[in-house]
Amino acid sequence: MRARLFALACIISGSIAPAMAAAPKSNFALSSSDPQLAVSVPLIYTAKAFGCSGGNLSPELHWSGAPAGTMSFVVTLFDRDERSTPSGWWHWVVYDLPKTTTNLPQGAGAERSGALPAGTLQGRTDLGEDAYHGPCPAEGDPPHRYVFTIYALNVAKLPVPADSSGAMVTSIVQEHLLGKAVFVAHYGRPKK
Repeated sequence: MRARLFALACIISGSIAPAMAAAPKSNFALSSSDPQLAVSVPLIYTAKAFGCSGGNLSPELHWSGAPAGTMSFVVTLFDRDERSTPSGWWHWVVYDLPKTTTNLPQGAGAERSGALPAGTLQGRTDLGEDAYHGPCPAEGDPPHRYVFTIYALNVAKLPVPADSSGAMVTSIVQEHLLGKAVFVAHYGRPKK
């Protein structure tokens, strides 16, 4: 009700433009030191399962420009083009990354990884593992979009159980979100 009255007062007073001023632009950015990710996902990062013979290593990721007040980060990898499920496919879920973290080294997504900061958890992917599993789209599919996302949160620990799924983590993230940055990589397998 207050918001409606404020909007009405702004319209009446002719000050709607200042009241609706755009929020400051965010400098929050996510990228990788591997320039090949911008072209196509290199085999070293693809799955070693389901007919794919990649290295199944998670790529190096780094970020900068986190919003003020950030207390922790979440990193995910999601295939929005996976057709075997109606909701896409979660390839990696990392949460409770401390606010001082600015990168994940290559291979940090290994099961029981020692490369993740203390207290950081990996959630359950759609393969049922608490670890990174690389892209492996169906042969002949057009290249899939693999969306790496970093979320900046206003809590140090995400209030979810250990072993939470990507869907659960990203749902609860929305309640604590300060900002996010995205990096999209593409990968397809030609039909043999």
